[in-house]
Amino acid sequence: MKCLYYVAPELESTSQVSDDLHDVGIDDFFVHVIAKDESGLKRRHIHSANYLETLDVVRDGFLGAAFGLFAGVIGCVLLDQFGPFPHIPWFVFVALCAVASLFGAWEGGLIGVEKENRKLARFHDDIEAGKFLILIYARKDQEAEVRHMMKTRHTEAEFAGLDSHFVNPFSAVQRRRRATGDRVRAVQGD
Repeated sequence: MKCLYYVAPELESTSQVSDDLHDVGIDDFFVHVIAKDESGLKRRHIHSANYLETLDVVRDGFLGAAFGLFAGVIGCVLLDQFGPFPHIPWFVFVALCAVASLFGAWEGGLIGVEKENRKLARFHDDIEAGKFLILIYARKDQEAEVRHMMKTRHTEAEFAGLDSHFVNPFSAVQRRRRATGDRVRAVQGD
């Protein structure tokens, strides 16, 4: 499953995109929209993005768990070498590493709640300007059909990026900019 990113300029266009995606066979569950003001999305019955998509909880949770595991292993080595107890069973070390990993994941998740999802940072200015970021989750066999439909019916929506899957917190999204004729002429004129 791939995640296609489109930037739509207005709510009406976003609503049309959602309706046309139903015709292609994409359910509402696989279309999420990120907007500065979500009240218009609710009135039009368009699914807004969830916290896992807008915040960096998952990525920072994994990083916190890795740091916690590292700290747990270092603590267990120190406890084994310099600890006051001579013969500690192995399962105690495993339990200590597990507790340190869980604590690190919890702390990382709390840090991630405060930050915007790293994948959405490239689209921050568009969202703040009032545009709508549409995330379309499509199977590999649906991708070509979705892209063709968007290209033919919704020229106002900019194809902005492609991700192998949004859930992978460590993959990067390359922001694609559409080269319009006006920009090309402006560059050539300067």
